[in-house]
Amino acid sequence: MTSAEAIVELMRTNLFDVFNERDAERRLAVIRRHYTPDILWSDPDGVVRGHEELNLSAQRLLDQSPGFVFSATGAAVVSFDLGYLPFAFGTPGSEPAATGVDIALVRGGQIAQLYTLVLSGK
Repeated sequence: MTSAEAIVELMRTNLFDVFNERDAERRLAVIRRHYTPDILWSDPDGVVRGHEELNLSAQRLLDQSPGFVFSATGAAVVSFDLGYLPFAFGTPGSEPAATGVDIALVRGGQIAQLYTLVLSGK
């Protein structure tokens, strides 16, 4: 089982080093290190699987939202092999355009499944 500290770090890596990273090559390198090859990501726009699809989907999201960044709005919470991290998305210094949570299932020290729930905004 992956330690709680490692899962907290994976949740932060997911938010800041993947979904806030605008350089596709750097982002893909992080994805390859921290996600299983068959990563499944589900969000309100659909489901993607694998490193390349995750990278492309993150790029599309960032391209649609120039100047927006993700920020954690609370501490990561861990229960066994699940991580949970609340977030906000928007322009720094302004009310967020969206809020939500990421929930990740960790397998072998990597994120195997990621579910993004949008709680407000879109």
